[in-house]
This record gives sequence, C-alpha cells and structure tokens, in this order.
Amino acid sequence: MALNPRSWSIKLLLAGSTCTFILFLYLYTKPTFLSSITFPKTKPAGFNFDTKPGSCPPRAFGNGQWTGPHPRTNASIMTDKFQALAFSGFEGCASSREFDWHLASDSHWHWPRFPDAQSYQWTVGAEDGCEGLAELNKEKMVRDMVEQGGWLLLGDSITEGHFFSLSCVLYPHVIATPVYTPNSYFDRAWPQNLFLNPDSPLVKELFMPANFDIAKTPLATFRRIDLLMTKEELEHLHQSLHPDTYGNFSLFSKEATWSMSPTEYLPLFLEGGYSTLVVSTAGHWTTTLFGGYGEDQPAPFEGAKHGIDGVLDLFGHAMKKWAGDLQSALEEAAKKDGGARKRQVLVRAYLPGHDNCHNIKKPWHEIHPEGSHSYNWGSIWRYNEIFENILTEVPEKYPDLHYLAIERPGRLRPDAHTTSDCLHIMTGAGVMEGWSHYIWHYVSNELGRSRHSRVNS
Repeated sequence: MALNPRSWSIKLLLAGSTCTFILFLYLYTKPTFLSSITFPKTKPAGFNFDTKPGSCPPRAFGNGQWTGPHPRTNASIMTDKFQALAFSGFEGCASSREFDWHLASDSHWHWPRFPDAQSYQWTVGAEDGCEGLAELNKEKMVRDMVEQGGWLLLGDSITEGHFFSLSCVLYPHVIATPVYTPNSYFDRAWPQNLFLNPDSPLVKELFMPANFDIAKTPLATFRRIDLLMTKEELEHLHQSLHPDTYGNFSLFSKEATWSMSPTEYLPLFLEGGYSTLVVSTAGHWTTTLFGGYGEDQPAPFEGAKHGIDGVLDLFGHAMKKWAGDLQSALEEAAKKDGGARKRQVLVRAYLPGHDNCHNIKKPWHEIHPEGSHSYNWGSIWRYNEIFENILTEVPEKYPDLHYLAIERPGRLRPDAHTTSDCLHIMTGAGVMEGWSHYIWHYVSNELGRSRHSRVNS
C-alpha cells in the first residue's frame, strides 16, 4: 500500500511538537533552571528618584560610597602646611580668608591626618541610580558661569566654607575679593566674590556676553545669611501666627547672628548677573538663639510647643513664606525680561556635625545618627525634612525652587572636619568639592540646557 506523504508529514510534526513540549517541562521544573536565569534587578527601595536614563537626581548622587584612600602625591606624611594643596589636588586657592584653617593645616597636631583625609573619593554610578555625572572640569564650570550666569551662595559659616572650597576648585581661573592677607580683620557681613581672572588662558577662548564685565561681574558671591530672614521679619511672623503671645516674651536671645532680608538680597540675585541661587540654613535655628523657646523658658503662649519643637514649628512657617516670596519674585522677574535668563533657586540640605570627630580617622560606610547630638545636630534631619516637604509636596507650586538632598556624603565623613571644631568641613576632603560638582551637574544637566544663557540675552 502506498504511503500518503501529507499524512506522514503531519504525524512527524505532531511527534516532534510533543517531544519538544516534554523537554521544556523537564527543564523548567528542574531545580537548577531558575537559578541559571538572570532576571532584571529591581530598583532598590528608598532611592526616591526618577530613573530617567542619563539622569543623576540628588538622592541618587548621595547613594555612593567613599573609596580609597587614593593619594595624589608620593608623600606619606605632612611636613609642611602648604602640602595640603597638593594632597587635595589643588593648584591653589583664590580666597585668602583663614587660608590654613579652611585647609585644616593650621595645627601641626592634626597633620597626621594627612594625606589620607584628602585622599578619599566619592564613588557613585549607575548601580546607585546615578547616570550622566561627568567628571568635574573646572574649565567647563568657569565657561558655564560666564555664559549661563554665576552662583550666589547664601548661608552661614558652612556655606562660607563652600565658597572657599569653590575658590580652590576653580583656581587659577578666578581671583577673589576682598584680599585678607594685608589685614586679617574681617566682618562676617562682607560680601566675598570670585571674578574671572584676566590672566587666565580661558579669557582668550570664552565668548563674553555683551553684558559681562570681567572686572565687575562675579562668577560667584557669598553672603553671610544665617536665617534667610531678618530677626524683625521673624518676630513679625511669629506675632502674626500667635497674636496671643504673652507680653513679656522675647523670641531672640542676645546671641550674635548675621542675616539679611529677602527684599535686600533678591534684587542682588535678580539684577547682578546670577542665574543660580544656592541657600542652606538650619544650623542657627537653635534654642539658644531663639531664646524664647529655651529649655528653661515658660511657654510663650497657651498650647505652645516646647523647646526645639517650637523652633521647628516656626522654621516651617518661615520657610513656607520664604519659598512663596521667592517664587513670586522669580515669576515677576521673568515677566520683566521676557524670560531672557532662566534663574533657579537650589536649597542644599544642611549638614550636621559629628561628636568626637577628631578621634575618627576614616570615613564611615553608614550614617551613625547617635554621633550627632551637640547643639541642634540631632534635629537637623527634621529641619531638612520640613524644607524638602515644602518644596516637593506640590512641585508645581515652586517650579523654580529645587531641593538638593546631597548631605549623605558629608554625614559619612566624621574624619573631615577643621581643626577647631566638629561642625565645619575642611576644604579638600571632597565633601564641599562634591557639592560644587553636583550643583554644576544639576544646573547644567538635570535642569537642562534649554534655559536661556547670557550669550543670547
């Protein structure tokens, strides 16, 4: 009998399909099968950032770790205070204010910390959720400050340290004023500026905007402003919030503080050629300065929160008013100039100190909250949380104000403080240099190059 080719082909196809199915079931149920497959990694919990490709949001930047030490020289010990520059990778520093103190080289008792304290590197990458973070390039930073607009830094002495560090990062392309060398006296309220150095080789390469004056247009300015508002403004706010405050109540003690009103520094920002305002506050919001909420003081009004809780409550109201005032001012400025220059406000999370810091010789891998209890350090996270919530709960309410939660690298560096205390950070340890690096990245990349530059204005 002759075979039917068509029926024979169908039988072979069915047999083959059956064998393939049985083989697949065997492999799939075999214990080693799942372990041999590589599944995509899920996003780690707690990052709280947008995973847009090529992006490095603030919290992602803070997810890295300190690695090293990676010495920049062959010297294994410090024998001269000027070695601090080479250990830090600096060519020099433009600012002359408290030069050795900022570099933590002013006391030979602390020299054994060198060069290790200056040799750790903040390492962060795609595995931390941070992509597109280019290497810090001071020539490109200077170019952006000239063409896009400078930075106005407002804050207390921690921000002053940031300014000094920036003067080292950008050296020799910047010069600083005032010059403190001939006279060491200084008033903390003096403005400090960084200008483009006319002798920098970049001068011949940069396209100077029409409104840029190399002798008068700062690339960066620091103003000492501890509270972001004046005492009088805060007293008025407190009275409006609590009109039933007892008559003998005094909000402030006689402790010294430096501050300015937004009505004074906003015109400087909006009209001074700056595009980025960087602020940070919390360190002076204490029960010693706000003496009316001191631990030994009676309640200022019925139902008042006591001690640091009362100060935090006022802080929240003050920062909400401050944010609203700044956003309104930015919108009004944009209407006047037709949006010719995009301006943004960056709120950098405040950094608490570390108790017993000079006995800790290397970075931590994890934050030790129990190591920060002096002054108001144990509550700094609460101030930061309040400020962040104000700006992020309804993002469209403050589109030009951005919160930078980049404090974690500093919280992991108890070994990186100046010689005199455990709050201020030494220049060159990588903490404040990391702030400058990230702010430059954030303004240039996260906010995008779509903003108008001074070149086109």
